[in-house]
Amino acid sequence: QVQLVESGGGLVQPGGSLRLSCAASGSIFSINAMGWYRQAPGKQRELVALITSGGSTNYADSVKGRFTISRDNAKNTVYLQMNSLNPEDTAVYYCNARILELGGSYSSDYWGQGTQVTVSS
Repeated sequence: QVQLVESGGGLVQPGGSLRLSCAASGSIFSINAMGWYRQAPGKQRELVALITSGGSTNYADSVKGRFTISRDNAKNTVYLQMNSLNPEDTAVYYCNARILELGGSYSSDYWGQGTQVTVSS
C-alpha cells in the first residue's frame, strides 16, 4: 500500500508565493520520477513540473522561471516552490510518483488527493 499526501495549497494574492509538498509513504522500494500536475475548472489535467530520481527537471512553458521542483529522496518527498503566481495558476494541484513497491516487479503511477491553489485579490 502506497500513499501520496499533499500539503501547502491555499489562497494567495497575485504576485505571491506558495510551496507545495508531497510525501510518499508505505511499502516503497524505489521512486523514479515525481511530478506535479494541475487541473483548472473545465480544463484537462496538465503537467506542471517533473523531476527524475537523478534530479533532472522539466517544466511547462507557462511556469518556467517562476516554479521550482525539488525532491528529498531520504524523505520520499517532492516540493513545488511557486513564485510570481497569477490567476491563471488557479487549479487543483496533484502530485504524481512512479513507484516500485517492495516485492513488486514493475513500477506503477500513484496520485495524491489534490490540493487547491487559488490566486486572487
